[in-house]
Amino acid sequence: MNHPEPHKQPVTALTGIGPQSAARLEKLGIHTLQDLLFHLPLRYQDRSRIVPISHLLPGMTTLVCGTVEFTDSIQRGRPSVICRIADDSGSLSIRFFHFTVQQSQQLKPGTLLGCFGEIRYGYNGLEMVHPEYKIVAAAEQLLEATLTPVYPLTEGISQSALRKAIKQALTLCLASDSAITDWLPANLLTEHGYPSLNDALQTLHNPPPHLSAEIINGGSLPALKRLVFEEFLAHHLALLQGKLAYKSWQSPVFDINQAVKQAFLEGLPFQLTAAQQRVTTEIESDCRLAQPMLRLVQGDVGSGKTVVAALASLLALNSGYQVAIMAPTELLAEQHFRNFSLWFAETGHQVLFLTGQLKGKSRQATLDALADGSANIVIGTHALFQESVHFHKLGLIVIDEQHRFGVHQRLALREKGQHGGLRPHQLIMTATPIPRTLAMLQYSDLDISIIDELPPGRKPIATSVISSERREEVIGRIEHWVAQQRQAYWVCTLIEESEVLQCEAAEKTAAYLCQTLPNVRVGLVHGRMKAAEKDAVMHAFKNRDCDLLVATTVIEVGVDVPNAGLMIIENPERLGLSQLHQLRGRVGRGNQDSYCLLLYQAPLSQAGKQRLAILKESNDGFVIAEKDLELRGPGEVMGTRQTGQIQFKIADLERDSGLLELIPAAAQLIHRHHPDAIQPLIQRWIGHSRHYAEV
Repeated sequence: MNHPEPHKQPVTALTGIGPQSAARLEKLGIHTLQDLLFHLPLRYQDRSRIVPISHLLPGMTTLVCGTVEFTDSIQRGRPSVICRIADDSGSLSIRFFHFTVQQSQQLKPGTLLGCFGEIRYGYNGLEMVHPEYKIVAAAEQLLEATLTPVYPLTEGISQSALRKAIKQALTLCLASDSAITDWLPANLLTEHGYPSLNDALQTLHNPPPHLSAEIINGGSLPALKRLVFEEFLAHHLALLQGKLAYKSWQSPVFDINQAVKQAFLEGLPFQLTAAQQRVTTEIESDCRLAQPMLRLVQGDVGSGKTVVAALASLLALNSGYQVAIMAPTELLAEQHFRNFSLWFAETGHQVLFLTGQLKGKSRQATLDALADGSANIVIGTHALFQESVHFHKLGLIVIDEQHRFGVHQRLALREKGQHGGLRPHQLIMTATPIPRTLAMLQYSDLDISIIDELPPGRKPIATSVISSERREEVIGRIEHWVAQQRQAYWVCTLIEESEVLQCEAAEKTAAYLCQTLPNVRVGLVHGRMKAAEKDAVMHAFKNRDCDLLVATTVIEVGVDVPNAGLMIIENPERLGLSQLHQLRGRVGRGNQDSYCLLLYQAPLSQAGKQRLAILKESNDGFVIAEKDLELRGPGEVMGTRQTGQIQFKIADLERDSGLLELIPAAAQLIHRHHPDAIQPLIQRWIGHSRHYAEV
């Protein structure tokens, strides 16, 4: 099988991989031998030593060897087979739930049995449940010289089949004459002390005898670091390629008419802060160019991003183009619609609203107005980008709360507004301050502006940390608060991850508060309600027909109710700091004093105390985001647990975030001096996934 480039061969070139196995491997994104080599172990098992039974502890995953003392089938409860083995130091129970008669006959007393599995507490002391086992003549036959890799699997493919295939691929592709190309320049490897690609792959698939699982999992191994570095680099390059491709398009050039802008500013009921003016100027200079703007505006809760978006919209309208504004929820979209309708009332520009709820004739009328150009601004949810929506001349897309839409959606939107060879400018807004290192990875395709000052008159929110033992006292405070014609939020967050349980908790809390506070009108909003029900309750709250709103964290993004100045958050220790800061930002929107009470479950851990203290002391979202990153790690902060975010093969944001700092410089080096490496690196790590397909 002499192929000039073995790594490009399909997996069917290997012995033991037929069409059926190949189809299963495709589910793992594996098509070629190179894909197999880059399918890296999740973790390692240590079968290089046998642990004496007396040394076993619950939670260990290990290899033991002993002589069978007896085998017994147990019928009470769930039927199972118990086999007791013993070595010189002690005895251990092995339990099987799925078992055949032949198997239990094999395990007769006196047989020497090697077992590999996890140790846990059973009925009679320690036991192993469903271990991998082997009947041997001597204990030495069980030992393997090195750690055993454990790979991500898919249905129908076993660890052993995958290990065999990868072993073959290594032999074929890493032989010296057909070595797989190392796209990282030699000086970069030397600078960081990284091994060559072939050495790194060999080390991770076949760890040498001296390596322990702890060393590898700890992330300090040069072979691992080198591959993580290359994976981060590939994602960074893919986003940059996307940006370059997008910037190579033509876009409308907006003329800035100072008189129109001045008249608009004078019509606003407030003055812009210096930060808002600076960001508006950055947007104006982007839109004067014939290449599309791609700008992310980060601004803390209440810093006034919406009016910056309105000024950007004015530029587009003034040059004869349409604007589309997309928000993650109907509620937020509606709030933008109210603001824009108010601000643009005198300009003669028509503002329309489009969400999934809009049906029938009114929907058709809106679609027609967008297609013939009579509608100038449309505001809505992701319904704006369905197939049926066509624009006459779309010049600007504004996306609010980008972190609710994944990288994929951001890229898909770029395709939508293409018109006569022109692409619209894009403005993306978020109130979630993103720590710098993470922004480098997640948003390297965007230019970033920061609104780093709050409008005058916004009072900081007084935050208190109170034990839930004082819950009744807090409830009493609500009655006093409502008597002063003010409104309040009660946010239920739950110990459980489950949305069903969260909603149940909110329902119970609302019922209890109704009963305890007969003079207070209580409303309820949670994630399992229909959008129309949620909206009805929110409207009632906004119109002061409801005094206390009990909600799950669905209210994190968005509504503006200046009269609501008190927020109680239950179990705040369960949420991230940035999310708590977002929630707290729902109050403090009027000119009166506002309060946030964090009602925690005692006892609080040391870390819990530390986190809530940060929130109590700071009202600055950027400070809070950086601290959050230190305390919780990047995966949590970025929401990489959510879909739509970057999925990695080997990099782990928690463990490897230190490497992110090195990526932008390396990407520049590759762009300047090794441009031919860009596509192969992207192909190698991101390859067949749909991740950046729109680029």
